[in-house]
Amino acid sequence: MEKTIKIKENVFYVGVNDPQRRLFDELIPLPDGTTYNAYIVKGSKKTALIDTADPPKSDVLLSNLKNAGVAKIDYIISHHGEQDHSGSIPVLLSLYPDSRVLTNDKCKAELIDMLCIDEDRVTVIKDGEEVSLGDKTLRFIFTPWVHWPETFITYLPEDKILFTCDFLGSHFAFDAGKGLFVENNEDIYLPAKRYYAEIMSPFRTVIRKNLGKIKDIEVDILAPSHGPLYRGKDFIESCYNDWSSDAVKNKLLLAYVSMHGSTGAIARYFIEALKKRGIEVAAFDLADADVGELAMELIESATAVIGSPTVLAGPHPKAVYAAYLVKALRPKTRYLSVIGSYSWGGKMVEQLVEMLGTVGAEIIEPVMVKGYPVQEDFSALDDLAEKIKLKHQNLGLL
Repeated sequence: MEKTIKIKENVFYVGVNDPQRRLFDELIPLPDGTTYNAYIVKGSKKTALIDTADPPKSDVLLSNLKNAGVAKIDYIISHHGEQDHSGSIPVLLSLYPDSRVLTNDKCKAELIDMLCIDEDRVTVIKDGEEVSLGDKTLRFIFTPWVHWPETFITYLPEDKILFTCDFLGSHFAFDAGKGLFVENNEDIYLPAKRYYAEIMSPFRTVIRKNLGKIKDIEVDILAPSHGPLYRGKDFIESCYNDWSSDAVKNKLLLAYVSMHGSTGAIARYFIEALKKRGIEVAAFDLADADVGELAMELIESATAVIGSPTVLAGPHPKAVYAAYLVKALRPKTRYLSVIGSYSWGGKMVEQLVEMLGTVGAEIIEPVMVKGYPVQEDFSALDDLAEKIKLKHQNLGLL
């Protein structure tokens, strides 16, 4: 960043753009890159830095602070222990020897463990506590499990700014010099949905509780730690209310992989059988599927089905990965099943069903085909599609 980006009087954006990053946690695809948003709040008596940046980008953050004319930092607010937010804290504590980290007790322990921070430089804050910067006030609101247990957010009541850390954010790189804010909600909808699906969806029950904590807060600016800022909170709050609700759609997610064509033929026939019955299908060939897109479909699909050939008496490794993803994301999907093929036997179905059984959805009897599918097998797939249609009808989706 080459200039200070003023948000409101004495509140500045000093974050870091990372448009080239394509993988997060060595797991999550980042087709749009990301940002590590950080903010300076200058009160009449004290100055606070809200979050920091990923360690490889510490030099950019320091340059931004210099450009913002920050000679002294009294408080470094650490909302979340993960290094993309906290990783620059050690160098900041060295450069600003009078600064103190303000965080909660759980995050304090994480910062000590992961960053080897001197605990004497950390002050523990409590839920609802306020810290005065003079003519500005920081109010801390604990929002656990969005997406780690220690996460909290900060409200600046004088300027009606809500700093939400990972909560309500998006992995979306932007040029801060050209604008900080979402200008078109349609442009950010899919990146925000992907972000929710990949990171937040396992915690949808507590997300609803945390949404309740900010429901009545008056917000002019919502400032997350990833992605662009929002003018107000209505749009992204509405999205999260929708995504975290119990509502599902008349949609089936099919994630499959085929080695020699049998499971592929099964999947293609099954897709058409479902469509004939009025069920929307989101199909993913796991050979090259984007797990972020798969996760987005899981948010609202009433049914999910894993398709796999049998490999060494068990599921194909990519089908195992898909089943593990479903298990880890804990979607609100109501029904699950398995389709696939085998040559001489094995426990492919049993292993996948065992993994999927922890989701809490009803398991519909799987369909397994020996070799290449024939008419009898296609009839079984029709029966499975009919069962799913009836299930969706019972939910009022058809």
